[in-house]
Amino acid sequence: MLGMKIIIYSFIFLLSSLIGILISKKYINRVNELKEFKNALNIFKTKIRYTYEPIPEIFNEISNNVNSSISEVFKQAALKMNILTAGEAWGLALKMNTLNINEEDRTALNNLSKLLGKTDLQGQLNQIEMTSDFLEEQIKKAEKEKSKNEKLYRTLGMILGMAIVIILM
Repeated sequence: MLGMKIIIYSFIFLLSSLIGILISKKYINRVNELKEFKNALNIFKTKIRYTYEPIPEIFNEISNNVNSSISEVFKQAALKMNILTAGEAWGLALKMNTLNINEEDRTALNNLSKLLGKTDLQGQLNQIEMTSDFLEEQIKKAEKEKSKNEKLYRTLGMILGMAIVIILM
């Protein structure tokens, strides 16, 4: 009987610790995704400026080169560009995917869709640059949140697990 209690208490402690770790991972993933988006936008800007490739081809290439959930956004946008305009496809691809970015990040990335494929080369480059600058600010904010909340949620998960175990004893 005592062995069963120890196993149950250990399970409760480990489960609450795991929940804390999973919540803290969201902050880490948000920073990583924002950095990936910034890198992808730099690739996009370079490709538009020097290769003059169509946007769907560039998005397909980006989706093959990045190795995270960001690749799915670019892949979906490229697929939807067969039916929709570039801006509409980009907006829908951002809404469909489950990313760790918050609404402010999503709005900044969605602003790219306003001029995507609608203006001349310089207008699109300016819009990409503006979005990239805003993402840089969002990355700084996300890193502050990560440093503050990552350890908090890990510790909170363990403390909550210990508290539950102590109460049940």
